[in-house]
Amino acid sequence: MVTDHRDLEVWKRGHQFTLDIYRATRGFPKDELYGLTTQLRRAAISIPANLAEGGARQSRREFLQFCYIARGSASEIAYLLLVASDLGMLSSNVFAGLREECERISKMLTTLIKSLHTG
Repeated sequence: MVTDHRDLEVWKRGHQFTLDIYRATRGFPKDELYGLTTQLRRAAISIPANLAEGGARQSRREFLQFCYIARGSASEIAYLLLVASDLGMLSSNVFAGLREECERISKMLTTLIKSLHTG
């Protein structure tokens, strides 16, 4: 299936995005540690983690399912970033950068999913 998930550009971006989310959420209020902070971090980790797990599977169909999960996590992050921004937890610049990268990753996942369907 996938020789090494770390060779996928979307995995590389997803990993860097996870690091960016961790950095961005460091300054969130302590009362959000088990709320928005954790939810954002878990959703971000889900993208590269699902690509890694799916890439290790034996069939295209299984890998495809994990790609769908990763894309769902990207959609979840888009909403959670909006909430964090609306609550004043993210500056407009940080929000814009993270939102843009999230959209880019989501589009890359869509492209990967389409290629798995046709390949």
